[in-house]
Amino acid sequence: MHVDTTSGTASAAGGDAEHGYDAPDLRVFVFALFFIFGGITSLNDIIIPKLKELFTLTHAEAMLVQTAFFLAYALFSIPAAAIVRRFGYMKTAAIGLVTMTAGCLLFIPASSNAVFGLFLVALFVLGAGITVVQVVANPLISLLGKPRTAHSRLTFAQAFNSLGTTLFPLAGSALILGGLANVSAATLTGPALDAYRVESSRAIVHTYMGLAVALLVIAGVVWTRRNRLKEEQDHSGGMFHAFSLLSRPRFALGVLCIFLYVGAEVAIGSLIVNYLMDVWGVADKAAGDHVPFYWGGALVGRFIGAYVLTRVSPGKVLASVATGAILLILLSANSAGALAGWALLAIGLMNSIMFPTIFSLASEGLGKRAAEGSGVIATAIVGGAIIPPLTGVVADSTGSLQLALILPALCYLIIAGYGIYARRPAPEIA
Repeated sequence: MHVDTTSGTASAAGGDAEHGYDAPDLRVFVFALFFIFGGITSLNDIIIPKLKELFTLTHAEAMLVQTAFFLAYALFSIPAAAIVRRFGYMKTAAIGLVTMTAGCLLFIPASSNAVFGLFLVALFVLGAGITVVQVVANPLISLLGKPRTAHSRLTFAQAFNSLGTTLFPLAGSALILGGLANVSAATLTGPALDAYRVESSRAIVHTYMGLAVALLVIAGVVWTRRNRLKEEQDHSGGMFHAFSLLSRPRFALGVLCIFLYVGAEVAIGSLIVNYLMDVWGVADKAAGDHVPFYWGGALVGRFIGAYVLTRVSPGKVLASVATGAILLILLSANSAGALAGWALLAIGLMNSIMFPTIFSLASEGLGKRAAEGSGVIATAIVGGAIIPPLTGVVADSTGSLQLALILPALCYLIIAGYGIYARRPAPEIA
């Protein structure tokens, strides 16, 4: 099939639909990728309280889990886009999945040596693999269909991301937090402490070893389909030529909002367990069991949003849900008990359409530079490495997790403004 060089970069069997490419079987494959990297990312919310207890960390130190993981987006997004330009979407997806497998396997030496820094290395490698997969998945789902329904299609794909973030914490809470001993690391020293850390971290290792096997199998399946797409990429310029897209104000502001959104979402998700323990008074296992409600809200909201976005301006929808998130933060920060807890968890519903809508609003009109744009946008996901630790610093310095929510609230305020700014369609890139 001929490739339209102004509106897409890939073609597949299934027909041409208004300069998009209709390939239902490949959309199912991309939905699976969203499910996988979403679920694995959400496991960080379960690991954080586990490692915080094992290594007696402060809130800020525990948030280094997110820093290590999301730092990979800053370092590998542009190289990932370059790999897509060189090898194509499917081969790059296989590379990303193999890298994720390596990251999972690194949890073995991290646990054996009972060193917090080695856990951070494993998370960094895992994040690098997810970065590559996400750089592939976002533009690919936008291209596999009609351009005018790209907002809705990407939101629907993100619903599978949310399905992963809902199911994985359920399993993680049972396997990882459910295995917490009645002994506290704070009461141990020397060899006894080292032995406790090794023994207690085995649950983490077993979880990620299972994921490694699954990822390796999926990588093999993807590799067998590496020639499924006939692609045409823009090979002009060097690796960092993609940053020239930042000269487009709509794109540049969209990149900023991805930074802020991911930072806010991850900060809140990372605090949920400790937050619910503090303001609601529930035990760690019970608090961990509530994490899926946060991500489940995003799941429900994305299925609803996929329909709403076909009828309402994406920019207006984005401004509305960002405003809703701010109101829920204010309610949670100024209340206690179940009300404070459920208000925080309900922010997941507001988060639902933010990432896909910001992504598609920023990417409108990029044409054959879509993969480059995805690389730059994915770089901004490093917000998940920066805003959560800052939120932890505020929590430590004020002694209040509720006051620390001011940072996510400010992020949502800027996102609401972007929704209003980008409410009209963008022109095609020259």
